[in-house]
Parts: sequence; C-alpha cells; structure tokens
Amino acid sequence: MQFKIHSFRNAETIFENDQKYNSLWQEVKNVLFSITDEEIIAVFNNINKKNKSISVPINRIIHEKLTQLNWSSECPIFKDVKDVSRNAKYPWALDFAKDTVCIEVAFNHGGAIAWNLIKPILSGELNHVEKAIQTEVGIIITATDSLKKAGNFDSAIGTYEKYLSYLDPLRNILTIPLIIVGLEAPKTFIIDSKTKKVINRI
Repeated sequence: MQFKIHSFRNAETIFENDQKYNSLWQEVKNVLFSITDEEIIAVFNNINKKNKSISVPINRIIHEKLTQLNWSSECPIFKDVKDVSRNAKYPWALDFAKDTVCIEVAFNHGGAIAWNLIKPILSGELNHVEKAIQTEVGIIITATDSLKKAGNFDSAIGTYEKYLSYLDPLRNILTIPLIIVGLEAPKTFIIDSKTKKVINRI
C-alpha cells in the first residue's frame, strides 16, 4: 500500500536518524508497502458476508505481518488494569508494541481520535499507576479520506486528515514524538457501497 506521513514533534527525524528506532520504523514501513491489493481482496472475499469495507482485511493483514516480526499485540499499558478500569484490558492497551515503539491502528469512530492519540502518551510518560510497558515514540496508522471512500469505510470513522486537525489543539498534552500514517486508496479496485462487492478500476 501507498501511504503518506505526518511528523509530530520531529518524529520522522528521530525515527530516521536514531538507530534505536530506525530499524523498527523500517519494519513498519516495509509491512505497509508489502500489502498488495490482491491480498486485501483475498481476505475481504474470505471473511463473513456482512463485511462491507476493507478495514477488517487491512487490520488482519497488518496484525499478521507485524506479529511475524515479533511485535506484541494488545499490550496493556498498565501492570494492573484494575487500578484504572473494571473493563477488560483493551481500553488501556496498545494495538502493537516492540521495544520502545508503540502502534495504534485506528479505523474506528472519529470520536475516538483524541483517545487514540493519548494512549501512546500514557505508555510513554511516567504515571502514578504502575506501568506494564514503557514506550518512547508512537505511530498511528489510519485511513486517508481517499481510502475511506474507495474502501467503503463507515462514514463516521476518523481519518488521517481529521487526526492532523487534532494535533495542534492537543499539542500540550501530546508530549512524545508521533508519526501519523495515512493509508492511501487501492490503485486497482474499490468496494461498491451498494453491493459491497469488489469493483476493478482497471
């Protein structure tokens, strides 16, 4: 897949020039570049018929490829989640983490944008609740407006463009470097919004 990035608090410079982060950033980029339209279509066609967009297929492919590279998934931020929530660990968990880098794959409702941005901060800053993981930099992977349209994503999802609009208002809260990744639309197909079927562009 093709994607665009936005660097917050000099994140791209840090990722590209600090060896501690560079190899992990290269892994993430390689995973995203390796995702083909054919892969997405194959997963889309193999999952249940109620699926209407390619959000689940992309999520599954990213999960498979990152875990093969020893990225941990659903990593709790806090050691004892009962200290902060009665719910399962997931509200207080990162989608992926490896060493000091964390990742959120965010195809959910636009109302969750601020929370998705804050979770990497919780894992990167000291907290009065004992931590299960300590990261230093974060990556948010989301859909651009073009992918949202072509992939028939829910109209209410928060997109890359929307994430960027949150950065300045939350600047004093977002204290660690973040890279926002916006996945671009597939080049060879779209999902028809009425039939929920793959339509070839070529």
